[in-house]
Amino acid sequence: MGQTRRALAHDHLLQAPDTFVRASLPGMRGATAIVHIAPAAGARFTQYTVEFAAGSAVAPCAAQRFLYVLDGEVSAGGRSLSKGEFTYLPPHDPVEIQARSAARAAVIEKPYDPLPDIPAPSRFTASESDIPIQLLGGDPDLEVRTLLPGDLQFDFAVNTMVYQPGASLPMVEIHVMEHGLLMLEGEGIYRLGNCWYPVTAGDFIWMAPYCPQWFGALGKTPAKYLIYKDWNRHPK
Repeated sequence: MGQTRRALAHDHLLQAPDTFVRASLPGMRGATAIVHIAPAAGARFTQYTVEFAAGSAVAPCAAQRFLYVLDGEVSAGGRSLSKGEFTYLPPHDPVEIQARSAARAAVIEKPYDPLPDIPAPSRFTASESDIPIQLLGGDPDLEVRTLLPGDLQFDFAVNTMVYQPGASLPMVEIHVMEHGLLMLEGEGIYRLGNCWYPVTAGDFIWMAPYCPQWFGALGKTPAKYLIYKDWNRHPK
């Protein structure tokens, strides 16, 4: 009847699964994409979920690419990746992403912003489970894993964050970085700007620079999300 939790404002977007539109993008064979955010909406990066069918593939691209496996198994550069594993592909990397069976993956693409005398990063693959847990502000109920190295080669960061039920960010954050956030597990309340939204696994959120933001976990199970931000570069 025309009702949805989806919301769009000048500084944020909430995209719920009931509004997802699927389409194949150039370079995809047998796969489809749910484009969550792109420069058309004001973002400086693109994030989408790829739904792979058996035997499908995603071609290389000119931008740097980060891929995190949500379900199933894919291969990249001769390496097999299963749920919770990820790969970083530098600009113009010739690697094709392939799937022998049905799978899903979160993909982030961004034009690389070089620095003088700093080489672009190299391709690498890792598993989230091998990344050390850090406690945000020392809070044992708020765990962070930093998936990309923090050195100046990288111009963006991708983390996972896990909140125990009732845990929340210690402050309303307002900063120059923009975010792309995919809810992986659980549920909670997100403040975006001056609005408050119930969110749950499967939702996507975009936050523009300086969008006031805060999250608190609700329910009986932990809440977890995958979050992108631009990083290590002077604001533009």
